[in-house]
Amino acid sequence: MTATALKTAVLISGGGSNLKALIDAVATGRLKMDIVRVISNREQAAGLAYAISAGIPVSVISQADYPDRQSHDAAIAQALQQDQPQLVVLAGYMRILDEGLTDRYCGRMINLHPSLLPAYKGLDTYNRVLQAGDRETGASIHFVSAGLDAGPVISQVRIPVHADDDADSLSSRLGPLEHSLLVATVSLFCERAIHCSDGDIIYHGEVLQRPLQMNPGDPPALSKQT
Repeated sequence: MTATALKTAVLISGGGSNLKALIDAVATGRLKMDIVRVISNREQAAGLAYAISAGIPVSVISQADYPDRQSHDAAIAQALQQDQPQLVVLAGYMRILDEGLTDRYCGRMINLHPSLLPAYKGLDTYNRVLQAGDRETGASIHFVSAGLDAGPVISQVRIPVHADDDADSLSSRLGPLEHSLLVATVSLFCERAIHCSDGDIIYHGEVLQRPLQMNPGDPPALSKQT
């Protein structure tokens, strides 16, 4: 039996390049997914234009309109409730979510983070990598939990750190790979090949012991670490 399109909501705060990667993957048939809503905490988020152009409903829920994080995130939960998404993707969403919201979507919410988690949680990851003298960096996609970038890690992509790298060069080299990593990982959800159970990631019916690694190609593919 063919799986139906996965109902997905996407949360953004800025330019929306990862959102665009998802929209493009749906348009080309790479992802069997229905993006039912895009939510931003910033009215001026440039990424909203991608959603509007694709005919996707948008909601702007600014923290400035609410007295605290709990009430702001309750408004996000209410907006999500309208569409009943099976998956929520944080794609450049720059706010820490309240525990009530992360618990509600436990196992159904994922985030893209620009480091090889558990290293360098939080902000300014590129400069922190450079200051530490690391020889490689990358990006991770993880299930969202109440802790900061603390949920189980699903997948990663790695790049070397060159001697002449700065934060801008790392970002420019990693950015396109982040898009590919996100699409490849979301495709597993569309195929119903992955889920989270009691803190474990179940991949094709087995507990995933280490994050999947992305092998660049055309299209990029995820594989288990040996």
